[in-house]
Amino acid sequence: MDSVRSPEWPVAPLGGVAANSAAARYGMSPGTGPIVGRAEQPSSAPPPPYQPPSGTRASSPPVGRPAAPPVPVKILVAGGFGVGKTTTVGAISEIAPLTTEAEMTTAGIGVDDPGARSSKTTTTVAMDFGCVTIDRSLKLYLFGTPGQSRFGFMWDDLARGALGALVVVDSARLDDCFPAIDFFERAGLPFVVGVNAFDGRLALELGEIRWALAIGDHVPLVQFDARDRLSVRDALLVVLDRARDRATRDRRA
Repeated sequence: MDSVRSPEWPVAPLGGVAANSAAARYGMSPGTGPIVGRAEQPSSAPPPPYQPPSGTRASSPPVGRPAAPPVPVKILVAGGFGVGKTTTVGAISEIAPLTTEAEMTTAGIGVDDPGARSSKTTTTVAMDFGCVTIDRSLKLYLFGTPGQSRFGFMWDDLARGALGALVVVDSARLDDCFPAIDFFERAGLPFVVGVNAFDGRLALELGEIRWALAIGDHVPLVQFDARDRLSVRDALLVVLDRARDRATRDRRA
């Protein structure tokens, strides 16, 4: 992991919100015609398509024997600026989430653009942290990454020791998530793309989003609501399934 380069974000163009819309970036209305996505697919052959495993229940400890502490698992919540990473961590965390939010200033105009539908006035300047106990045997520790390019140097440290990642995507600003996807592909870290349904709607269909992001069938693509605890839980369970699939393949290799 130490040798993985931090993501190289493109410099945000001046012009504010209008320059960040899907129609402006792709030159088309949502749902019509092909979408211009990343330039190329990953060079390595992808593993088989993702298949969610059947659910399993944790076994109870023998009577009279104290239960073992839950296994800690580190999960990253990544993505572009203003896509809902802090909201995702806060919605599921069983403790008061640790956030490093700072007020946005006029110095960020034309640089930090949260999108037309957002009323965001703060930004994460280091990381978000929360945790949630899945069952008596498993506890997730969630680390939300900063979304701006100037904080890209932190990604290597935050990714160290992680078993998987949830890449949060705004369907109206797909190119904002390219650096996160490229980073996890280079790092070889299992990840799931979660499309945050702002106001319960998506700007594009999931099939179109997969094509635009140039991700293979082995990468799960799910729709979720970053404000809803159960919806975030389901997305994180897919990340765990993906990490378990990778660990199983590695043991068999």
